[in-house]
Amino acid sequence: MSDNLSIYKECFSESLSISSEIVNKNLKYNEIDEWDSIGHMTLISSLEEKFNISFETDDVIDFSSYTKGIEILKKYKIEI
Repeated sequence: MSDNLSIYKECFSESLSISSEIVNKNLKYNEIDEWDSIGHMTLISSLEEKFNISFETDDVIDFSSYTKGIEILKKYKIEI
């Protein structure tokens, strides 16, 4: 597992206060109670801090799943 993938998964686990076993490619916004609007902004903030980036508003809105998040990070030259 790449370092960036570990960091990415850790951001989900810590920001949403969920077990790392729940963090997988099928995870989607609002499909678990923890990933609500507050959890979403906590996750975004954590990712920005860990990867030293600043998401554009459209990307925050489009960040609707674990998989979509990886696509969005590629736009910022972060390879997962």
